[in-house]
Amino acid sequence: MGSGRCQQDVNMAGRRVENLYKLAAFTTARNCDLFKSDFRSLPNTVQCDVYRQLYETGKTEVLVAELSDLDVVSKALTAGDARIKLFRVFQGLREEGFEVSSSLATEFLKRCHKVSLREESPGRQIIQKILKTGMSLGGFLSEGGWYEDAEKVLATSYRFCDTREPEDCKVAIKVLTRLLHLRTANCKFNAAKDTFREAINITSKVGSKNEGISLSVLYGEKCGLLFALSDYEEGYLCSMKALQKIGPGLPMKAVIDILRNASKACVVKRKFKKAELLIKQAMFLAKQHFGCDHPKYADTLIDYGYYLLNVDAIRLSVKVYKEAFRTRLYVFGYNNLHVATAHEDLGYALYVHEYSTGNFDEARYHAERAINIITKLFPDDHLLLASSKRVKALILEEIAIDNPIRQKEEEILKEAQELHLASLDLARKSFGENNVQTAKHYGNLGRLYQSMRKYKEAEDMHKKAIEIKERILGSEDYEVALSLGHLASLYNYDMEQYDKAEQLYLRSIAIGRKLFGDSYSGLEYDYRGLINLYDSQGNLDRMETYHQTLMDWKDLRENANTTESAHDKTQDPWPTGQFIQHFLSQPD
Repeated sequence: MGSGRCQQDVNMAGRRVENLYKLAAFTTARNCDLFKSDFRSLPNTVQCDVYRQLYETGKTEVLVAELSDLDVVSKALTAGDARIKLFRVFQGLREEGFEVSSSLATEFLKRCHKVSLREESPGRQIIQKILKTGMSLGGFLSEGGWYEDAEKVLATSYRFCDTREPEDCKVAIKVLTRLLHLRTANCKFNAAKDTFREAINITSKVGSKNEGISLSVLYGEKCGLLFALSDYEEGYLCSMKALQKIGPGLPMKAVIDILRNASKACVVKRKFKKAELLIKQAMFLAKQHFGCDHPKYADTLIDYGYYLLNVDAIRLSVKVYKEAFRTRLYVFGYNNLHVATAHEDLGYALYVHEYSTGNFDEARYHAERAINIITKLFPDDHLLLASSKRVKALILEEIAIDNPIRQKEEEILKEAQELHLASLDLARKSFGENNVQTAKHYGNLGRLYQSMRKYKEAEDMHKKAIEIKERILGSEDYEVALSLGHLASLYNYDMEQYDKAEQLYLRSIAIGRKLFGDSYSGLEYDYRGLINLYDSQGNLDRMETYHQTLMDWKDLRENANTTESAHDKTQDPWPTGQFIQHFLSQPD
């Protein structure tokens, strides 16, 4: 009893202190005219809290003056995780027309230019200050999704690195690693490849003196690039190399990102047990070290949702994506890039989840919000728009099919076609013809043309998709099975080519059962297709066989839904070294 009462008193005292602190920050912000000369002398964590309060109380003029000063912001950015409170502030000011991130990047470039123009060589201390400011500011802007400003800052910082000096080489590699990350995220893939090569060249210069260089982080970011390029085999190998090179002292954020990238690489290679181990370790580490309101935890939730979608735990994936979306919205605000991608991921998961119900309102809302935000932030031909337009087009197609008015159906399908064609064009320009992403867009167009009753065009698109996917992924991949099923549907329901349809359905079913088991959700459409096919042929025995198979599948599916929550069970993270050793010992 006594110890419980003491703990209760401690908790109450802690809450009082927290409330007093919040009240002090609020009062300081409300009376900013009296205290603004003192803001900059506050501890950096308190400084971040005051700036957040200034934003929330509408003190825009004072706030813009503070955050337009590079020295002031540089100090605030040394506040560790407290600086995440500034993401929403910067985003909110951008929406009000104050481009503080661009102003800071411009001011940084001006200072660097002045140093470069000096007749004498700048001293070591000046160079170190530039690099410290550039790394801090560039990293913050990159994490906030303001990639163009971040790239200017980091690229300029790199030019001040003297790669003839071992210590500068270590800084140079850190700068290049951040550039690699943001160039990949910003879909500048050729520049990202060059950045990785540059970093590897510098590590070779350092040779045996590379103790302070984290190759694990560099290879982890290379894995992210290869994943974006759909080079899944090399991406997987790179992720394993990154895991093997994790050493003691690596920052926890870096460990988490390596685990996340490796998990996605395992998902696309259909190594689901390994993927689950990796993403759960990343997720639990993020929650333990940073808490549930941190963007790094939201990142792990996004990747956990991706894993769940791919192992057919669709309902749980929607739940996880919703939590990730709420966290990103809280941290970044409404019109941020990271919020846009969370909208898109949630929209797609809802589309898959509601596929059998036809209730796509929520999915459509999230897809459209993603497009609206990205359109505001990037040019119309930016690759980031391809995926969100694809998601909206898929949703529109299903809405059109269910519309009883033929004219309205045609209007909606036409809009979906425009979105799919735009996505295909962006993918071909970025990846070329021989790429999984391009193949997916061909397949999407095939399904759409089938809905539009353009059957020859639909057949051509599906065949293109299958040919590209088989060449890149092999004949037994999940993506191949999807396209086989779609072409089978076209032959079965619209072109009456039943023999071709039967063979394609059977191949699709075999791949789905091999990869996901007998309760895989995608089997329903293949089984229903075969039932229709045998009914059309008058083959009542085969029709009855697959009718019973469908009933058995439904029973298995119900059991799968009741056990789906097993994916979501909590656990404590392993010590990093022990986890890596355990993971690498797992059979392939």
